[in-house]
Amino acid sequence: MITLVPEAIETFAHNHTKSEGEIFRRLRDETYSKMESPQMQVGRLEGQFLKMLVRLTGARTILEIGMFTGYSGLMMAEGLPDGGRLITCDVNPEAEAIARRYFSESPHGKKIEIRMGPALETIAGLTELQGKLDMAFIDADKVNYSKYYEGCMGLLRPGGLIVADNVLWSGRVLDPEDEDTRAIVAFDDLVQNDPRVENVCLTIRDGMMLAWKRPA
Repeated sequence: MITLVPEAIETFAHNHTKSEGEIFRRLRDETYSKMESPQMQVGRLEGQFLKMLVRLTGARTILEIGMFTGYSGLMMAEGLPDGGRLITCDVNPEAEAIARRYFSESPHGKKIEIRMGPALETIAGLTELQGKLDMAFIDADKVNYSKYYEGCMGLLRPGGLIVADNVLWSGRVLDPEDEDTRAIVAFDDLVQNDPRVENVCLTIRDGMMLAWKRPA
């Protein structure tokens, strides 16, 4: 994961954020030892921020687009109350195998449902959540960010929250030269100009966009 602040400041922030616990440290270590592109995994700072958002919003139902090895999903599940539900999507069976082991080990894993397959298909099938979803976290392939956003917006209740990762894309958004970067810029512009939401673009890690759905 590329960060946008000096390394010393990033380290200071990391060291002044509550430790994530032993299960997350083992998950991080295994991800870095076994997975290609392990930097896709969120770390302590972003993970604890996500868990804090879950608790602050009182979310009970969350949709995660992009599970990877499960760090962010498990962190958000810890923030859910008993009876809460987190649906997480991915297409990588190697990542799924790791995630399932750690979910089964955690007492919060029972809150998590894994849906393997294209996320847009999963979103289309969640008709029972129409207007009921409390929070969505988007952290998957960048070219589909805008489609994921629109799909999640259809499920999100008024007052619900969408969070998207990597929205500054290592600073490349200032000079978009490739398809992924142009897709991120298009997504950022979409959210910025969407009258349905209030939004803030944060410089946490690789950039996080928060979009709060206005009441109807």
